[in-house]
Amino acid sequence: MPRHWLLKTEPGCYSIANLSQEEDQTTSWTGVRNYQARNFIRDGMAPGDLAIFYHSVTDPSAVGVVRVVREPYPDPTAWDPEDRHYDPKSPPEKPQWYAVDVRLERIFPRPVPLGAMRAAPGLAGMELLRRGSRLSVMPVSQGEFALVCAMAEAGES
Repeated sequence: MPRHWLLKTEPGCYSIANLSQEEDQTTSWTGVRNYQARNFIRDGMAPGDLAIFYHSVTDPSAVGVVRVVREPYPDPTAWDPEDRHYDPKSPPEKPQWYAVDVRLERIFPRPVPLGAMRAAPGLAGMELLRRGSRLSVMPVSQGEFALVCAMAEAGES
């Protein structure tokens, strides 16, 4: 049974529009530098899992769905001194950071704004909506995933 996730990104850095322009509409989800989010990737994600693609900061909203298409693997950006996610404490022989590859499944016909998610009773327990939650990778329940997708289709905002 596939699991469900939410992947958060700043659209100014990498947006769903960027993903839609990638070859095969697939990208490596790299640069995660929070241990709890890393653990979700390393220990929880698997090919076939689905994730809500969420734009944060500017007009925060759920904007689409992606599918995990590769097993978790050591994040190569940790080893690149030219990359802003470089981490000299994560050598290739003992990697600390992990990534997965994701493929675009669909862009929502209408984004689901954070305010609409906060107002939806079925999302009250969603990790994204907890005060102080700053994780860029987090699990969502099957029900939360389905409700956000339904809200996008219904145009609730």
